[in-house]
Amino acid sequence: MRLTLYLTAQILTAMLFVVVSLTCVIWLSQSLRFVDLIVNRGLPITTFITLTVMLMPTWLSIVLPIAAFGSTLFVYNRLANDREMVVMSAAGISPLRLARPAMGVAVLATLLCYLMTLYLVPMSYRGFKELQFQIRHNLEHLVLKEGEFRTLGDDVTVYIRSREENGQLYGLIVHDQGDPTASVTLVAEQGALVDSETGPRVVMVKGSRQERDNATGRVNILYFDRYTIDLGTMKAKVQRNYRDQNELFVNELLFPDPATTNPNDLTDYIAEGNQRLTSPLLALSLTAIGLAVMLSGEFSRRGQTVRILVAVGLAGIAEAAGLGSKFLAAKEPAFIALMWISVLLPIFLSLAALSRNRLKRPSAALSVGS
Repeated sequence: MRLTLYLTAQILTAMLFVVVSLTCVIWLSQSLRFVDLIVNRGLPITTFITLTVMLMPTWLSIVLPIAAFGSTLFVYNRLANDREMVVMSAAGISPLRLARPAMGVAVLATLLCYLMTLYLVPMSYRGFKELQFQIRHNLEHLVLKEGEFRTLGDDVTVYIRSREENGQLYGLIVHDQGDPTASVTLVAEQGALVDSETGPRVVMVKGSRQERDNATGRVNILYFDRYTIDLGTMKAKVQRNYRDQNELFVNELLFPDPATTNPNDLTDYIAEGNQRLTSPLLALSLTAIGLAVMLSGEFSRRGQTVRILVAVGLAGIAEAAGLGSKFLAAKEPAFIALMWISVLLPIFLSLAALSRNRLKRPSAALSVGS
């Protein structure tokens, strides 16, 4: 019992360190793509933090199986280097018993991954996409910078030469491609971005409106003293009419609704739904592979480098098999069974190997030499 608690505490500590380290690395690499969005829109740092936190369940569902595998290799490699494996061998402890703490931690990681993939990932990712969509089309927070083009929605581009602290704009250019039959370009000496009951408006003074017919290429020019563009009407045009796969729950992926999904990608949704069910099992699969390799053969103080490399290689093959089987299942549903085999087979083979192995002491010659 004490041995189990001792090993469990060691593995959990190492696993926590790996999870925090990998999560920070992923957070730094992925959060950079939000910096430009936050700066251009003039949004507070709290919005940036909210966006990244909403992606945390997605990152953790990927990190936890790797962390369980890495912590297992680290702890059992240290046991071998500190000659604790030799003591356990002398005490008659079997590899299967020695593997129980790591498998217990792997079961915990698997349950946490299921919590992520079945509930937290679709819920948080849906909130992330909604918030991202609102930010990109929230014209009230638009920041117009001097000498830079800014896009409003998907069709309108605004440029200003300079601006004053009171909000006065100079050298305005507004290009509108919202009408598929014609494009409109407005140029004005000065103007302002003002708020109204219907939303933000661009008021332009002393300029011209050039409308080009896309079919004939004919250009009509209208000169004006004052012209107003109502940007509030753009909100009604921009709506989300579909959801990404990460936003859907497992039942919605396995039984896609034509109203929110693309019927042409039916097999993709089903493959994604099965991956939500199989990917958490990688925590068990990778851990079992690591244990089968680290607890086999003879132990010595010369290190376990070869075993670690073999375990990492086999784990990489298992990961590749899972990703490859999903790709094949998205093309042909018959390969869905391969997705389950790729995660379940390593578990059974590794446990079978552990049940047949026995801890071996170093040979006498090796012991004397060391």
